[in-house]
Amino acid sequence: MINNLNNSQSQQTIADELSINGVGLHSGINVNMKLFPAEADYGIKFIRKDLNKNNVIEALWSNVSNTKLSTTISNQNGVSVSTIEHLMSALSGLHIDNIKIEIDGPEVPIMDGSSIKFVNLINSTSIKNLNKKRKILKVKQNIKVEKNDSSVELKPNNQFSIDFEIDFPSKLVSQQSCQLQLINGNYKTDIASARTFGFEKDVNMLRSNGLALGGSLENAVVVGENKILNSDGLRYKDEFVRHKILDSIGDLYLAGAPIQGYFFGNKSGHQLNNMLLRSLFADKKNYEYI
Repeated sequence: MINNLNNSQSQQTIADELSINGVGLHSGINVNMKLFPAEADYGIKFIRKDLNKNNVIEALWSNVSNTKLSTTISNQNGVSVSTIEHLMSALSGLHIDNIKIEIDGPEVPIMDGSSIKFVNLINSTSIKNLNKKRKILKVKQNIKVEKNDSSVELKPNNQFSIDFEIDFPSKLVSQQSCQLQLINGNYKTDIASARTFGFEKDVNMLRSNGLALGGSLENAVVVGENKILNSDGLRYKDEFVRHKILDSIGDLYLAGAPIQGYFFGNKSGHQLNNMLLRSLFADKKNYEYI
């Protein structure tokens, strides 16, 4: 998540206001979003501009309220914003600690299904150093969460590294694994363009349940029985597992600080990622800030 995980790096924000708009993957609602610079220790906050009160939601693990096919955060009044994981992943990959996000709807726009549009948007302005040291969350003890045949782990490590394995009953996806150390800006080249994916056979079921209403070949890789339906094919030969890493980076950034530790995910998703953070913060012996 950061190049040399030490406590000498300054907190960062963006230098200028930025705007972006697009459709929500699950809601199908068109959304406008603005990103604003924020002062040191502000953190990452979403503000629902379509609502007049109780409209601020802090991007923290403890505010995660739903993990079905995306990550949703809510405040104490039940006001929520969903599908935040790709934007959170971009903020993590670019080391943005403090930012105010105004949004006029209930879901972050999906853009092309990856985080590259958010990365390019943020890179269109300069990143500003703030006059305060960055806090790093150092993992001190092994933590593991399992559910059925899925699991996630955090272990002590001298930097942030991520290892992920997937296994889908589709010959086009099947088993994939990828291990990365996020250093020297490789988030943009190795992770940011990996798109969310789904299976053609599930589309009608999802839509009948009010999900994937904004989904299309423009914002997701759609896997058919015998072929990838997107005419441009895949961006990485292992794009599926790389997207799972992209999601996990976003979910883990809800820790409220960059993590120094080794993360391993096996056939896991948003729910286990949040359960892992809840287990981490359940005991102060598990971590320290450096």
